[in-house]
Amino acid sequence: MRQEPFGGFESRSVRRARLVMGLTFVFSLLACWYALGLTQRLSPGGWTPSSADSVRAEALLASEFQAGPPQLILLAKASGESVDAPRTTAAGRELTRRLTADHRIAWVNSYWQHRLPSLRTKDAGADADGDSGADSALVLIRFHGDEQAVRDAAGDIIDRFTGTNGPLRVSASGAAAVLNETERLSDEGMRHAEFVAVPLVLLILLWVLGSVTAALLPVVVGVVAVAATTAFLRLLDTTTEVSLFALNITTALGFGLAVDFSLLLVSRYREELAAGSGPERALRRTLRGGGRTVVFSAVIIAASLCALLLFPLPLLRSLAYGGATVVCASAVGALTVLPALLVLLGDRIDRWDVFARLRRPERAVSSGAWFRLAHAVMRRPVLVAVGALALLVLLAAPVTQVRFGMYDDRILPASSPVAETSQRLRAEFGSEWVDAASVVLPGRRPGAPPDSVTGPVSGPPSGPLSDPVLDAYARRLAQVPGVRRVDARTGTYRDGRRAAPPDATSGRFAGPGGTWLSVVPEGDDPLSPRGSRLAAGLRAVPAPGPVLVGGPGARLADTEHVLTGRLPAVVGVTVLVTFVLLLAFTRSVLIPVKALVLNALGLAATSGTLVAVFQQGHLAPLLGDVTAGGITDVVVPSLMFCVTFGLSMDYEVFLLSRIVEEHRRGGDTETAVAVGLQRTGGLFTSAALVFATVMAALALSSLVLLKLIGVGLALAVLLDCTVIRALLVPAVMRLAGRANWWMPRLGRREDRSAPSPTPVPTAPMEAP
Repeated sequence: MRQEPFGGFESRSVRRARLVMGLTFVFSLLACWYALGLTQRLSPGGWTPSSADSVRAEALLASEFQAGPPQLILLAKASGESVDAPRTTAAGRELTRRLTADHRIAWVNSYWQHRLPSLRTKDAGADADGDSGADSALVLIRFHGDEQAVRDAAGDIIDRFTGTNGPLRVSASGAAAVLNETERLSDEGMRHAEFVAVPLVLLILLWVLGSVTAALLPVVVGVVAVAATTAFLRLLDTTTEVSLFALNITTALGFGLAVDFSLLLVSRYREELAAGSGPERALRRTLRGGGRTVVFSAVIIAASLCALLLFPLPLLRSLAYGGATVVCASAVGALTVLPALLVLLGDRIDRWDVFARLRRPERAVSSGAWFRLAHAVMRRPVLVAVGALALLVLLAAPVTQVRFGMYDDRILPASSPVAETSQRLRAEFGSEWVDAASVVLPGRRPGAPPDSVTGPVSGPPSGPLSDPVLDAYARRLAQVPGVRRVDARTGTYRDGRRAAPPDATSGRFAGPGGTWLSVVPEGDDPLSPRGSRLAAGLRAVPAPGPVLVGGPGARLADTEHVLTGRLPAVVGVTVLVTFVLLLAFTRSVLIPVKALVLNALGLAATSGTLVAVFQQGHLAPLLGDVTAGGITDVVVPSLMFCVTFGLSMDYEVFLLSRIVEEHRRGGDTETAVAVGLQRTGGLFTSAALVFATVMAALALSSLVLLKLIGVGLALAVLLDCTVIRALLVPAVMRLAGRANWWMPRLGRREDRSAPSPTPVPTAPMEAP
């Protein structure tokens, strides 16, 4: 006869467990309802600080000069005739009229407005009637509003105006079109990844947890954690800018931690049952030992992620808020929802084991594979440590050749309509409309208050610039290395000389009391180190008044400046917080240092591999062309750090908890390491395998950014659970010997004779 858990069906524990699950269900429904429409509210940007000179320059161009780089470019190709033919001209003017009438559009610059030669391309030359012979023309568009408004308006314009429009075939490019296409391909790639990964993940969980019922427990915890986090981000969105990428990254982190925590607690619960404890006692002991580990792990990860708040980038601050929230929600779910489910399931947790016939009988700890591996490593610790370190250093070596930049349309697959249009623009028109830098001279009138949009700018206040002063400044800008041409209201400049006088379009450079200049760079890669150097060179030129430099290269330079300037503080806070918390957890000085050094080696090895694959293209036959301009996005390493560091510290705490516990029971270092690895090796390896399966499925996407994130995170967790945890940790701890447990004696108390697991520093956690 089956024994009723916890003293009967209507026991107090069961009633409390039902209450917990009822409240959890209601909370999850309310959180999901509150978070409806979140993806439409989140910002697609946040890659550059809002206070950066480049952002202020573009805002000033749009508000005072009705200028700036176009956010959407429509390429209109005539069908078998010139763009100056009467029928095509009528269609082009009608297209321009309809766009100009849209209240969401700040300005439209169309070929059919001013007949600018730079806005059309030629075929073989003019026809017999004297037409231009051009078969394609451009329509440049800039929108009102913030990034969210631009995204929505651009998507609507693309849907309404692209395709066949009378004699014109219209396609879209530009930053807004690339962003919309990136989001579309990202959603498509995520659906494909889910279709491939979900069955594989369920099979892994079925094998690891032993039954269908147990395999669903991490899913429940993950859903609750992600629901809580999305609701929090929805609330946060009402007070500050929240990035769309934060939602994707925190979702991945939330499910990864849910699997980790659930595996730890379910395994510990079964271990206590196998040792002869009843269900209620087993659950209490599980929460005392495993619960302490979960709490410490969550606190370490959340505190480390909060260091990202030191960066003034909305994207990274969103990751800090969302990451810390999902970590805490995963821990709370594992310590409340999971125990309640264990109470309600009782021995039904082992039902429906589809792999029962394939399982081997449970072995003693000393006969386990991880136990034997640990002893094999510790018999030759120097050889294993040197070999593992050599592998990590070899993988990390390419990071010395990293070229930081920002991704553009080249992250899209060649088959994308937006990518095809962007390639045509480069080939037929050049890229000056989107690549040019903007040098803005506000020239505020004496006594006028500073513009609230631009804020303080460099240089002394000045009035309107005279033509000779502006001419001299434009000549100096044209001498900066990397500048192909400078356009100003006083003419066009090349190589420090005026190459052409002002024409009919030069009036666009004049504004109310100020002016601006367009600097066209050499090459077509402004979002590369060359573009960053060009922005620095332009800012170094002595200006006749307050000046702001904008454009793609300036955005990159501003983002790099913020990241490199705050990086030492972020790293210092992360290291200090992690060290102090691990010190309290292990009561050792050397073990936290070892953990930080090994995690840093793992991150370096992952970064080097990504540079080799996605910047240098060493796996092109397998992954295709994923180089995206031969650069590494300057922000992506920070995105990956959030997830990689979190999961790595999670695995580290899992392993250390059992090693320290065994040592305090009286085991020597070798025995403690071997037993700890045997108890947790299967757990963190299984958790890493689940997470790596989900991430590797992203490599099936056609979007380079998803490929990079998927391959990078999968590689990071697999390296961590194999080379670092299974090889380096036993080898280093064997070499350190008794030094592992050194701790200053100030206030130190240690009881090595206690037979029970490590006491919880606070009151014991009660079962539901």
